[in-house]
Amino acid sequence: MTQLFGYLSGIIVFLGTLPYLRDIFRKTTKPQRSTWFIYSVLGSISFFSQAARGATFSLWLTGVDTLSVMIIFLLSLRFGVGGFSKKDYRTLLAAAVGLIAWYLTQEAAIALYLVIGIDALGTYLTVEKAYQDPGSETSSAWLLIAIGGLFSMFSVGKFDIVLLSYPFYIFLANASVVLAIVLGKRK
Repeated sequence: MTQLFGYLSGIIVFLGTLPYLRDIFRKTTKPQRSTWFIYSVLGSISFFSQAARGATFSLWLTGVDTLSVMIIFLLSLRFGVGGFSKKDYRTLLAAAVGLIAWYLTQEAAIALYLVIGIDALGTYLTVEKAYQDPGSETSSAWLLIAIGGLFSMFSVGKFDIVLLSYPFYIFLANASVVLAIVLGKRK
């Protein structure tokens, strides 16, 4: 059963990426450049740190998500917004500090929690943008990826706080963007 949930999480994340990509090309979604760069780097670290911790089927979420965010980052260079404000530089600096700390500790769990913390800084930029300009994000994509995070939690197969942390974070982060879009539309 854990295998099925793992595959479902990867499929749902892939499906969630499709409307986001469509809307980028339609120029209705404008990805935040620094956020997607941070997501690309940190997703890679998360994938390898989870693999080092023994993750199996829950890696489908992380692998598909990381590949998706790398594609979106590349597209954001042409179709995105932001990337060079003081806030963006502070977030990228925090990411660099986190990467150095991970390198020095060589501990997968520490790396994972650093990734989550730094990723949350990047997510904050998207949440803020989604609230201010709700039409600039694709809510169905964020919702599907949040659901993918839930399925990935079920794919862990045992209570392991380290292995459950990233899928739970993916759920919370993506649900936060959906909430920001909804609240932004109501303001």
